[in-house]
Amino acid sequence: MKGILLGLICLGVAGPVLAEPSSKVAWTLETLNFVKKGNAEKGKELMGTCAGCHNDTNANPQLEGQLPNYLYKQLVDYKNGNRKDPTTAMNGLAASLSEQDMADVAAWYGKQAAKLGKGGASDPTGIVSKGDGKRMEPSCSSCHGGSGQGEIVDTPALAGQKADYLEKTLLAYKDGSRANDIYRRMRLIASKLSDQEIKQLAEYYSKLD
Repeated sequence: MKGILLGLICLGVAGPVLAEPSSKVAWTLETLNFVKKGNAEKGKELMGTCAGCHNDTNANPQLEGQLPNYLYKQLVDYKNGNRKDPTTAMNGLAASLSEQDMADVAAWYGKQAAKLGKGGASDPTGIVSKGDGKRMEPSCSSCHGGSGQGEIVDTPALAGQKADYLEKTLLAYKDGSRANDIYRRMRLIASKLSDQEIKQLAEYYSKLD
């Protein structure tokens, strides 16, 4: 039996054992320091291409004020193919960037003032602050912060983000078409949400100021 199992692994039949990681970014102290030292002025020179798509006229995400670690990780994931989006040019654009370019662009956007919502946010689901114990669903605020500000490593800021983009992202996690979340954390969370709850959460964070 052990011989059969070993043979299957060697042949690649035991897929889960040899599966690609969801991301090749490892948050070592070296990586954190590398992103922290990103050159915002050089990033400004590179972001001209970004601004053509990331603006107020479409459903692409707002990047101003986003956490540099998160932006850096997404660019690396796009370049490596861990995050794929056939509806945008992000995979091709990221492929043209060096890791230093990515850190620099992330640094520039991280220094910009975030475009927050207009206020009036309310959480009809209760999931933002309390979660749902019956479904073993953690609160959104436990990772994204009470004000939607994100967390220091790679949890993005959500306050004021476009509702259409947030809804699209959660639905992609739910159906598995986006899979670059380490430990499947967002896929597990989104899988327990109804489409209506996802829409409500997206509206909530888009209004958060």
